[in-house]
Amino acid sequence: MNLQKDLLEFIGLHLKKQNETVSIAESVTAGFLQFSFSQIKDASELFKGGLTAYTLEEKVKLLHVDEHEARLCDCVSPEIAGTMALNVSHLFNTDWGIAVTGYATPVEESGYKLFAYFSFAYKSEILLSRKMDLYHRKESIDAQLCYSEFILECLKVEMEKQSVQ
Repeated sequence: MNLQKDLLEFIGLHLKKQNETVSIAESVTAGFLQFSFSQIKDASELFKGGLTAYTLEEKVKLLHVDEHEARLCDCVSPEIAGTMALNVSHLFNTDWGIAVTGYATPVEESGYKLFAYFSFAYKSEILLSRKMDLYHRKESIDAQLCYSEFILECLKVEMEKQSVQ
């Protein structure tokens, strides 16, 4: 995994300076985001933990997503990502909750496209929700890495905005 060292360094320094913590709920990225946060200096002071909820049942049971809504969208929507972000931050009692759900391989449910939704919860409110689209012929591991790195870049932007306020 070739993540930009300065990106992780910025995120770690921001969290430390603000005395904030983060937790992560992943599906499509299958732990890459949690791995990334584990690489930050003094990670145990900033990153409280996370979970990879790959199935609908686990998202409902662990992250309290609405089962009916999840079935309608195959667990892939901005609302599902938002619920995951809010509930992982509550579960781990963190300032930041990051969540991502989507497709790393083109399947019928996705219309044979690669896309994912991610959300940032900050202090119990959704700060950002976005969709990411990828080229459908990307290998699944490359898709997971692209999603992860894009989310980290967006997190840096949101943290910079918080610093200015």
